[in-house]
Amino acid sequence: MSGGNTVAFTDDNFEAEVLKANVPVVVDFWAEWCMPCKALSPIIDELASEYVGKVKIGKVDTDSNRKIALQYQINSIPTVMFFHKGKLVERFVGLRSKKDIKAALDKLVSV
Repeated sequence: MSGGNTVAFTDDNFEAEVLKANVPVVVDFWAEWCMPCKALSPIIDELASEYVGKVKIGKVDTDSNRKIALQYQINSIPTVMFFHKGKLVERFVGLRSKKDIKAALDKLVSV
């Protein structure tokens, strides 16, 4: 459930790919059975293509990666988290519009 520019984040690679990234990172926490997650997926993939080289955008399958989902207290999905220099700077819970996510991305890129 990822586009060509969307990274698959896991319990094993989360620290290296997200927390130690040299660019801002957006993480979409999702699950295969989640209908709102499926609605959000194409938006995440589009944004990953639009922000290539500026922001790393990826997804965490919460069913397969429970450790990272528990660590960030993911109680509802989809949850989209925005990281800058290894720190969580913003969190969206529930289905959001491309416009909302893009506005948060633009703010993140300008930091």
